Amino acid sequence: MTLHRQSVKGLNLSEIDQALEELTESSQSEVGLSVARRIELTEQCLRCLSQAARDWVDLACQAKQIPREDAACAEEVLAGPVSVARFLQVLLLSLKAVKDDGKPRLPGKPELKAGEQIRVPVFPTSGIYDALVFYGLTAEAWLKPGTTTANLFDLTRLESSENSALPLTLVLGAGNVSAIPATDVLTKILQDGERVLLKMNPVNAYLKPVFERSFAPLIDAGLLRIVNGKAEVGAYLVAHPAVERLHITGSTQTHDAIVWGSDPEERRARIESNQPLREIPVTSELGNVSPWIIVPGHYSEKQLQFQAENIAASIVNNASFNCLATKVIVTSANWPDRDRFLTMIEQKLQQIPRRYAYYPGAPERWQRFAGAEPDDREYLPWRLIRDADPAQSPHLFQEESFVCVCAETALRAESVSDFLERAVEFVNQDVWGTLCATITVPDAFRKSDHAILERCIGKLNYGAVGINHWPALNYAFMTTPWGGAPGATLQDVVSGIGNVHNTYFLTDVEKTVLYGPLTLFPKPVWFPSHPNPEAVGWRLLDLYTKPSLGNLLRTGLTVALK
Repeated sequence: MTLHRQSVKGLNLSEIDQALEELTESSQSEVGLSVARRIELTEQCLRCLSQAARDWVDLACQAKQIPREDAACAEEVLAGPVSVARFLQVLLLSLKAVKDDGKPRLPGKPELKAGEQIRVPVFPTSGIYDALVFYGLTAEAWLKPGTTTANLFDLTRLESSENSALPLTLVLGAGNVSAIPATDVLTKILQDGERVLLKMNPVNAYLKPVFERSFAPLIDAGLLRIVNGKAEVGAYLVAHPAVERLHITGSTQTHDAIVWGSDPEERRARIESNQPLREIPVTSELGNVSPWIIVPGHYSEKQLQFQAENIAASIVNNASFNCLATKVIVTSANWPDRDRFLTMIEQKLQQIPRRYAYYPGAPERWQRFAGAEPDDREYLPWRLIRDADPAQSPHLFQEESFVCVCAETALRAESVSDFLERAVEFVNQDVWGTLCATITVPDAFRKSDHAILERCIGKLNYGAVGINHWPALNYAFMTTPWGGAPGATLQDVVSGIGNVHNTYFLTDVEKTVLYGPLTLFPKPVWFPSHPNPEAVGWRLLDLYTKPSLGNLLRTGLTVALK
C-alpha cells in the first residue's frame, strides 16, 4: 500500500488505507456468507435503519435547504429510509423463501408470451400488503428470449460465496438520492456476497454518519466500510490493487474517465485497443434522457389532469436531479388536445414551489439547456420547451441535463398505432439512454390494440418501462430489477451495465414493465399536491420495518386511500 500511496501526493489517506486494510484482513480471515447469515444481517439492518431514519431525513433536508415544514420533505423520507427499508424487507422475504424452499416465492405464475419470452410477475409483492397499498399497479419482469422456467432463478452468488472469500468491491456512490448508494451497497453485500468499500459522493457525504448507524451490522461483520473524499480519493481507490470489482452510479463521462483514463487522447486510444485501466468487473447505472410518450386519443378531463401532474411530479422531484426525471415529452402533432395538455403541465409546474438547486453546476446547465439566463440561480424555474426540434437543439435529446428543463416534440403520423411505432423508434434512435421510458395510453387504444402496445413495449430499448406511470416506481418497488437495457459494453456503456434490486434473483432480465390505470384515487403520495405526504411516508417506514396489519391500518389502510 505504501508504494501505491506515493502516486497520490498531498492527500491524507490514512483513513482510506485503514478501511481497505480492515476489509482485506476480514476477507482473509473469514470465508462464506450463508443464507442464514444474510437473513440475520438484513433483520439487524432493518432495526438499525428505523432508529437512524429521522436523523437521515433531517440531514438531507438541511443539505438541500428544504424547510422541515415543507411538503418536499416527504421526498427525502420516501426516497431515503423508506426505499431502503422496503429493499431490506422484500429481500428478507426472498432470502427466507430460499432458506425454506430453495428458491424465492414469486407473487404470480410466470407466463410465456409470444411463444418465446417469459414474463415474471414481480409486483405487487406478497407479505407486505402491496395489493392494498398500491391498488391498481402491477409489474412484471421480461426475461431475455431463451430463458426457461427451468433456469428462472440465478442463485449462484448465494451458493458460491458460502465457502469462498468474498471479493472486495468499490462502490462509488451517487450524490443525488440517498437510497441509491445505500441500496447499491446492500445489493452487493446481501445479494451478491461481496465486501464493500463505499466512497460517498462529496455532494451527500453528510450522510456518512447515518449510513454507519443504519448499516452498523455490516460494518461490525467486516463487510462494509464507508469513506468520504473528492475525485482524487476515488481515483486512488479505483487504482488500488485490493479493489477487485467496481460499481459506479453517476455519468458516462465519469465512468469513461475512471475506466479508460481522464486524458482524452489516452482514453480514445484505450477504448480503440480495448485496454481499460483495470481488468476488473465493472457494473454501473449512468443516467438517461428520460422520455414520456403520449399516445393520442380520447382522455377524460380527469385523466388529462392526472397525467399532467404525473409528468410534472416526474420533473420536479428532487429538484429534477434524477436520472429518471422526464426530460423529453413526445406528442402527436395531430392530437387535438396536445396544446391544452401541455398548458396543463405548465400550470401544474407553476403551482409547485421552486427547489434549491443544490447540485453543483446546475445554473450553468439550466442556462445551456433552457437557452436563457435564469431569473434566480439558486432557485431555478421549472421549464417546459414546446416544439423542440432534435435537428436544431440536439443537446436536449442527446445529453442528460440533470436540471429542471424538459423538452416537448411532436411527431406526425397517419394513425394512432403508426404514431406509437414512430415514437418508439424515435426514442430508441434519437433520444440518448436506455434506462427508462413511459407511455401514457388511452383506455380505448389499450383495449382494442393491446397486441400493438405490447409489441411496442417489447421494442423499447430501455431497462424499465412505465405504462401510465413514472418509472421511478420501477426503482422504488425494489422487486423490479433496475438498470440500463442489456447490451452495453465498457466501450459504449450508455446507461450502464448490470442491474440492482433484483430481489427475486431472476435470470437474464431484459426489462421491467409497470402497468397502471390512467388515474389513481385518491392522490398518490409522490404527487406534489398530496395533502399530507410526509406523515404517510413515516407510516410506510413503520410498515416496511415491521410489517403487520396494525401498521398497515395506521397508514390509513392504503396509501391511495389516505
